[in-house]
Formats: sequence, C-alpha cells, structure tokens
Amino acid sequence: MYLATVDRPAGAVDRTRRVAPTVLALGAVSLVTDVSSEMVTAVLPLYLVAVLHLSPAGYGLIDGLYTGATALLRPVGGYLADRAQRRKLLATIGYGLSAAAKLGLLAAGAALPGLGAAIVADRAGKGLRTAPRDALITLATPAPDLGRAFGVHRAMDSAGAFAGPLVALGVLAASGQAFDAVFVVSACVATLGVVLLVLLVREHREPRPGPAAVRPRAAAGLLRRGPLRPVLLGATLLGLSTIGDGFVYLLLQRREGLAAGWFPVLAIGTSLAYLMLAAPVGALADRIGRRTVLLGGYAALLAVYVLLAAPWTGLPGVLLVLALYGLFYAATDGILMAVAGPLLPRELRTTGLALVQSGQALAYLVSSVAFGLAWQWWGAAAAIRATAVAAAFTLAASALLLRSGSGRSRPDRADASSGSDRAAAPHVGGAAPDGGARAAATPEVGGATSDRGARA
Repeated sequence: MYLATVDRPAGAVDRTRRVAPTVLALGAVSLVTDVSSEMVTAVLPLYLVAVLHLSPAGYGLIDGLYTGATALLRPVGGYLADRAQRRKLLATIGYGLSAAAKLGLLAAGAALPGLGAAIVADRAGKGLRTAPRDALITLATPAPDLGRAFGVHRAMDSAGAFAGPLVALGVLAASGQAFDAVFVVSACVATLGVVLLVLLVREHREPRPGPAAVRPRAAAGLLRRGPLRPVLLGATLLGLSTIGDGFVYLLLQRREGLAAGWFPVLAIGTSLAYLMLAAPVGALADRIGRRTVLLGGYAALLAVYVLLAAPWTGLPGVLLVLALYGLFYAATDGILMAVAGPLLPRELRTTGLALVQSGQALAYLVSSVAFGLAWQWWGAAAAIRATAVAAAFTLAASALLLRSGSGRSRPDRADASSGSDRAAAPHVGGAAPDGGARAAATPEVGGATSDRGARA
C-alpha cells in the first residue's frame, strides 16, 4: 500500500506514502454524513430565530446543547470502544442515532422541547461516533503523517459540508421554502452514510489488552498524564472562545441586511475555504509543528471576531470573514486530534481523544449560552467585542500551556530525522511508563504498522 523507499536515510519521512484506505473510507462516510448535517445546520439558526422567533438567549441555549450534549457521552463511548475493541460498532451506533434524530426534528414541528430533544439526540450520536472514528484514523496512520491524514479526512468531510447547504437551498426552492422537506432529505442522506460505514470500513484488529489496561481507574489516570494534561487544559480554554457558526452567520446577515434565502450561502463560503485549506494545512502542521498551526487557527478566529466588531460593510469584508472562518476550522478541527493522538497509549487512544473533545464541548456550551445572554442584554455589537477580548486572553493562556507541554513530549512536527526523536517514540505513544521506554513499541506509536497490509 505504501510506495517502497530506496536508499533513504534512516528516520527520514517518506512524503510519497499514500493515505491509508481506512482514512479514505472514513472520509467518504464523513462526506455523506456532513451533507446531511450541514443541510440542517445551514437552515436551523434561521428556522429557530426567524420562524419560531427564538430570542438570542434561547438560541444560545439550543446552540450550546447542539455541541455540549456530546460532552458526557464522548468519554463513555470512547471508553466502551477501547474496552470492547469495537470502535467501528460504536461509530455505527453514533451515526445511526444522528440519522434517526433528523426525523425527530420533523416530528417535533414547532415544539421547542421536541426540537431540543432531537438536537440532543443528534449530538449524542456525534458524541458516540467522533472519538472512535478519530481513533481509527490514528491507529491506521504513522505518527509523523497524522496531520496529513486528518487533513485529508477533514477535506473530504468539508466537501460534504460544502455540498450540504447547496442541497438545502435546492430542497427549499423545490418545496416552496418548506423546512420539513430539508429534514426528510437530511435523514435519507444520513442513512446512506451509515450504510457506507458498514460496507467500507473494517474494524481495527489488535490483541485485546489485559483487564488492567482498560479500566475506569486507568482512564481517569489520563487526566494526570503529564504530556496530555496541558493539551487538554489548553483545548478546553480555547473552546471558551468559540461562539458557534450560527451566531457568526446571524451577525453577518444582520449587519449586511442579507435576505433569508441567502443565509445558507454563508455556510457554503466557510465550507469552501475549509475544503480548499484542510489538506494543505494538515501537511503544513506535520512540517512546522501541530501546536503552532493549532494556535494559528484560533488566531484566525480572533481575527473573525475583530472584523465582526469593526465598522465595515460590503462584500469584500464578508468574504474575508468567511475565508478566515474556514481557515480556523482547517487549522484546528483535525489538528487537535493529531496533537493529542500520539500522546496517548494505544489501549486508551479512543478514551483520551474523547476526553479532549469533551473538554471543548463543555467549554462551547458555556461560551454559546454566555454569548446568547450577552447579545440579549447588551446587544450584538457589545457581545462580539467582549468575545474578541476574551478570545485574546484565552489564546495567550493556551499558547503558554501548549508550549509548556511540548517541552515534555516529542516535538509534534514530522521531521523525524534525528535519532532522539525515534528513541522517544515509545514514550510519546504511551506504550511505556513515563520513566522509561520500550524500543519494541516504536512501530505502535501512531499505528504505523496497522495499515501496512491489505486492510481497508
């Protein structure tokens, strides 16, 4: 599956290696699923605010639940996947639950409790599936190439995110602006994604760990793990500066006076930028350092807030905001998992990734509710200015945390030419205790050997 290397210096990184079939299969599943998800995401803010007349604070609560609902289920799903070594099964259950939730949106109608329950179910599905899916990517990819692998996967994912709002626009136009039709088509597309997962993705097979390796005490011990703790704290802190797509697009729509029919186009612009940047930014992260690129992504988000708070109008400003917002996603979404993955032991890889994701989900719940309340009490302009100031502080504090953590672990760049990096590999992957390293574990650091066969 990998192209052979001849007369290559020891430790040199082979840039001709192909992305693992597992990554491409999961990318296809994410592409189809994101068409479904973004169909709903593109119209839901407008549906809640303009059709159901939800207040900014009410929308902030719903939006926070949309992501925060995953926080508790992520570590549970990750732990179960590690315990049973059935990551594909947990991912399938998660994708299936999200597909069923789309029909729940249809059944709820205009009842806010029903809409809230459907949204929680949809995000619960995402909470179950995300960590097992990302763990399958890390176990199928050599550690130096994780940024590129996640970049390719997120590029395929963002292709679906780009197509989703377009499909939603087409469905709305064909149905006479009927939001119910969007929910029905979204459920059908999500079901197709589940079918692709079942048919195309194979379970990662490896020896079952001993009973002491995957148990609640060991999972809780990840929170005390030296190299991981700064990443977990930094990611959670950065999550506090994220207010969500819906608020960004509502601010743009209101300041530019865009008609309701153009609202989904804003999501299309962000997705297009994300699609174009995900793979090259992932490859860049492998070269110059994943923490550097991650912090750069949040700097792009800060620039978005500054632009939204500035007194400008016109199409160029809108395009710049959408481009920076797409860059933010390209530099953070998969890159954070590429930073955390090699710091985790293989037997608890899914659990550890879920903990990082849960920290961000809880932080997002807090930030979304807080922004909604600030908008309702002080107005949109004051709320976004306060958010920009808070984002500047969280970015600075997170940079200190991530930089301090990088000194205790292997550098997160793909330049593995030095012998010291190779010797440190078992420690980074968590195959050995912090005080020592097992040379025999080197191939397992990033799952380097897991996809060298003909496994899809």
